Amino acid sequence: MKLQLGEIKLEKTAALAPMAGAADRAFREICAELGACWVVGEMASAKGLSLGSQKTAELLLLSGKERPGAVQLFGDEPDTMAFAAETAAEFNPDAIDVNMGCPAPKVTAGGGGCALMKNLPLAGEIVRAAVNASGIPVTVKIRKGWDDDSANAVEAAVIAEENGAAAVTVHGRTRQQMYAPPVDLGIIAAVKKAVSIPVIGNGDITDIKSAVTMYEKTGCDLVMIGRGALGSPWIFRQLKAYFTRGVVLPEPEPDEKIRIMLKHVRLACIYKGERAAMREARKHAAWYFKGLRGAAALRRRAGSLEYFEQLEDLAKLSLKAPNP
Repeated sequence: MKLQLGEIKLEKTAALAPMAGAADRAFREICAELGACWVVGEMASAKGLSLGSQKTAELLLLSGKERPGAVQLFGDEPDTMAFAAETAAEFNPDAIDVNMGCPAPKVTAGGGGCALMKNLPLAGEIVRAAVNASGIPVTVKIRKGWDDDSANAVEAAVIAEENGAAAVTVHGRTRQQMYAPPVDLGIIAAVKKAVSIPVIGNGDITDIKSAVTMYEKTGCDLVMIGRGALGSPWIFRQLKAYFTRGVVLPEPEPDEKIRIMLKHVRLACIYKGERAAMREARKHAAWYFKGLRGAAALRRRAGSLEYFEQLEDLAKLSLKAPNP
């Protein structure tokens, strides 16, 4: 079964969510290689693009190995979003995603991210601006609402559709919740009933069971995985096998997990330089080591990684660690 997004057809398996500081090019390529049917880049500031920020523009790069994929923009001004969307389209993404779900104070304080859900007329103008300026499919990522007293995801999704959005992703939590449980599958189901565009369900998908539950209880067209993929990008391979062939794949053996980790960080070193990549690799290594023998000690040592060779040494130790 395929999901139609503009002229793009996506397998109904699982997509990788945009995660600032985590879902960079290296990680997206790994996830795509392992079966993610769709990836979305780290959010880029519309204002930063309008001011000519090279660092922001670099967030719009999508390689051939992470296709189909989208770039994500956030902002609180229609004109600035229009400029950013036009600029982003020059990088030839398959779609542009408008962020209306980020709960981070540094984003919402400026009126972007989930703060747009407190001003839906403005949100509609911003979506329309991106649609008119880009010429490619525009999707929108929202949350349940700002808080439980303003759970307006259905209204936000309807406005997104009315202003030309090609799909909407719903994270079933409020901004007030941040990432605390529970995820409200009912609000995702309500959005699905209210709009005719594809709806992507997001929140707490960590395995086959939770993905099946999301599909069955919400009727969504696709599931999107964020934190559940950190340290375990093979979840996409498992979900693809299950949803396309009915096969339940086992967890990878420790040596394969380590091989994937090293490939991921090696790519990051190539793309960002070793110094920057290894600082970011500290958290990724901690996620990858979770559940392995000697994980606690390995994760502590991962916190001071500076060189790729140090990670290779830790990888060897992880495979030699005695059973607990």
